[in-house]
Amino acid sequence: MDELVKYAFFEGKIVPINEAKLSIMTHGFMYGTSIFEGIRAYWNAEHKRMYILRLHEHLERMFDSIKIMHLEIKYSIDELSKIIADILKRENFQRDAYIRITVYKSGKKIGVGVQKVPSDICIFAVPFDDYYEGADGLKVCVSNWRRVEDNAIPARCKIVGAYANSALCKADAVIAGYDEAIVLTEAGSVSEGSAMNLFLVKNGQLITPPGSENILEGITRATIMNIAESELRLRTDCRIVDRSELYIADELFFTGTGAQVKPIISVDNRQVGDGGTGPVTQKLMDLYYSMAQGKIEKYKHWLTSVAVEVSSAR
Repeated sequence: MDELVKYAFFEGKIVPINEAKLSIMTHGFMYGTSIFEGIRAYWNAEHKRMYILRLHEHLERMFDSIKIMHLEIKYSIDELSKIIADILKRENFQRDAYIRITVYKSGKKIGVGVQKVPSDICIFAVPFDDYYEGADGLKVCVSNWRRVEDNAIPARCKIVGAYANSALCKADAVIAGYDEAIVLTEAGSVSEGSAMNLFLVKNGQLITPPGSENILEGITRATIMNIAESELRLRTDCRIVDRSELYIADELFFTGTGAQVKPIISVDNRQVGDGGTGPVTQKLMDLYYSMAQGKIEKYKHWLTSVAVEVSSAR
């Protein structure tokens, strides 16, 4: 993938990707004192455009994370939006992409304190298809690891160092033969996946854990809740979910910028529903992808359009 990425926004300007390098003494690297956002851009060949999904909302959430972590940047949301669009134009991927923004403590200082340590921002984009490499449905387990508590490292802030928790959950699940993990809170209720939100369908009701269950309050999660109500007249019950509810759900699926909308077909070796993609999940998947590719007019306000230069065939 590295050879496909040509540019990055680094230290205030767009540079060749191989010039965007950090010192091993950088505070954000040594102590995890950095935050990030991941944003999807969808290619529409017919329109010859990339559509960045809910760019403004992602950047708003990023500024919330910046506030929590005592970071600072000099750019506004509008300025960052223009930089991101410029990077996509230069990359000219003509396929779906993932935009990664990192705001980090850039000072070279030993010591965990963040006071008087300068901050900086870097941005790049990579071609990005299916996070799960084409799997039709996921076989998951409930992780032995618990989600980090809000009073320790808040999950609603995308802190780079906190993703060690996600990495342990995902790694142990894969080593054990599963595709993914579902993580519980310290109290034993359902939180989310290793790095994605979780939805259940039971008796026609859409259910998801609330923000108080140490989840990242996902942009994709909010998008699915909106689409479900608008298109399917299906409201979401945000409430505490017990582990045993996972075993008797009619449908389960993950949502996230990387995961998008992904069905779960078994939990702890217990089949979910009929073992395939459920009807509600399928409808939401279809609506989500159509919306993200700019095919549904009423959701165009969620998309930032970037024109891409397409060479004519000889």
